Amino acid sequence: MILLVIPSVPFLAFAFLRLFGVGGNRYIVAAIALTPYVAAVGLVLGVIGLLMRRWVFGGIVMGVALITAAAVAPRMISHSQPEAHGPKLAVMSANMYFGQADPIAIVTMVRDNNVDALSLQELTPDAVDRLHRAGLNALLPYQLFQPLSGGSGSGLASKYPLTQEEITPPAVMAQPAAVIDLPGLIDPDIQVVHALPGVIDAVIWKQELDRLPPPAFKVRPRLLVGDFNGTLDHPGLRKLTDLGYVDAAERRGAGLTPTWPAGLWPPPVTIDHVFVDNRAAIDDYRVVDLPGSDHRAVLAWITLPN
Repeated sequence: MILLVIPSVPFLAFAFLRLFGVGGNRYIVAAIALTPYVAAVGLVLGVIGLLMRRWVFGGIVMGVALITAAAVAPRMISHSQPEAHGPKLAVMSANMYFGQADPIAIVTMVRDNNVDALSLQELTPDAVDRLHRAGLNALLPYQLFQPLSGGSGSGLASKYPLTQEEITPPAVMAQPAAVIDLPGLIDPDIQVVHALPGVIDAVIWKQELDRLPPPAFKVRPRLLVGDFNGTLDHPGLRKLTDLGYVDAAERRGAGLTPTWPAGLWPPPVTIDHVFVDNRAAIDDYRVVDLPGSDHRAVLAWITLPN
């Protein structure tokens, strides 16, 4: 019995933190990101408890594990789509890992997937030069770049004209935003997101997520695209869906497809996202390996509301 209790007590404590949206320090932030893995462990512990005929304890663990798994499982199921009849937009997010990601790979992805708007994080001055040499200007000539040394720079590149705007307060990382002048009457805006990792400073990370703008339903469709350093198990990201956004990956049943790290350790999680006004339809979503980066690139094909 003691061998069952020892791992089950931490699981139950974890489930309490996740299910009740309890915040906390950087260790809790990191742990919450592992919810899909912990839910699976809880199910195993529950089965073991029942097989050992520890009916009460095993039943409690199994019940909590099922509730935790139920919070995760919908991300694996494709959801119904609203009827959207506006323009189509292909967006991509790429974290360049201190500017080290392969620029030719990025430009090739943009070309092969007919990307309309590209959100770049960890964009350095040298990375900008290498992207230009790789041919980005020919594909996405309109650019709003804020390159910085280290991992603080970001940028937005578009097939269509951009008008810079400020829709979120300044953050630790650069987070440019702009209106995209699409052909026709509907011009969405797009916010590049790169939140400070919660494992560095949980308070600042939470503040930056809380300051992301709500959907602009009465003005134009809005997209938040980038590296949120958080999963849909974190309260800050669930708040975005409460405000009226949808996560493109979750809508397409790919919400558990990991985007970081590119390898197998630490356990891969989904921290790069495309959030869009919930009136939009997500036509497709993919996660693609990005050579030279510790992240994988994400792509979403969207039909905007009219």
